[in-house]
Amino acid sequence: MTESSSDGERRTLTIDESQAGQRLDRVLAGAWSDLSRSRLQQLIAAGAVTGAKRAFDDASQKVKLGEALTLVIPPAVSAVPEGEDIALNIVFEDAHLIVIDKPAGLVVHPAAGNRDGTLVNALIAHCGESLRGIGGELRPGIVHRIDKDTTGLMVAAKTEKAMTSLGKQFAAHAIERVYRAIVWGVPRERSGTIDAALGRSPLNRQKIAVLRVGGKPARTHYKVIEAFGTTASLIECRLETGRTHQIRVHMAHIGHPLVGDPVYGRPRTIPGLTLGISRQALHAAVLGFHHPGTDKPMRFESVLPEDFTATYLALKGLGQQGRGS
Repeated sequence: MTESSSDGERRTLTIDESQAGQRLDRVLAGAWSDLSRSRLQQLIAAGAVTGAKRAFDDASQKVKLGEALTLVIPPAVSAVPEGEDIALNIVFEDAHLIVIDKPAGLVVHPAAGNRDGTLVNALIAHCGESLRGIGGELRPGIVHRIDKDTTGLMVAAKTEKAMTSLGKQFAAHAIERVYRAIVWGVPRERSGTIDAALGRSPLNRQKIAVLRVGGKPARTHYKVIEAFGTTASLIECRLETGRTHQIRVHMAHIGHPLVGDPVYGRPRTIPGLTLGISRQALHAAVLGFHHPGTDKPMRFESVLPEDFTATYLALKGLGQQGRGS
């Protein structure tokens, strides 16, 4: 069954005996031959396929007899983003790549609700029209991304060779990515590894959650750098994988959500404490990789932004008051 609306095209399918036990993407490709398997895999990963009793965010999931699936195909939009004159904090640039220090509030690439004003639009304006075809029209040069309200270092490719090289390094977990975060409370284990698969929440498709069944492998290595009494702590996180919202979800999973996180945390009011941040306290502080052209190791560091530093100082002062009382 197919229905169309301003929100996109909605298709439904009930799994029969011939389809039961097969991969999700294979079943959908067989049912809807006008959609390629790769396109269906993209839609599945984006959360466009839903079921009545469980989430479908992995193309390899096996479907069950009688399950009712719904696929929502978003309306078509222009595949060609335009360049926009948006200021960039450029840390390094050559003919192969560009490293930028992203501010809070800047979306990385165009998507529903953010068709312009993104890092991609800024990169097209800065690097020129040649960047449009690198890595696909909607994500020219983008090898990885960080959340809209997370600050810090990102690298983008300026050639197909650089895109391929950096992509392989990310896939092999050979990229050094170190984040600074401020979390509520102090982890009992001052360092450790959170190994918990992540996927779309079956209760809220807009959120990512730790999943006992399904999901994609995700590993975060953390270390407490400084504790502010028992109220909060400054931590370092090193990513082994790079899933959506990984640090935010993993830290909340172990009972220590990020300070200021509007999605995975809870608002907290502490007498005498005024925080200087209105977003999740998360900063991509270190980025290291091998240069695609020379294979030379490259490593960049970014200073903490003002709102993060203000929050750190406020919590540090509160912790010192607690020790002095």
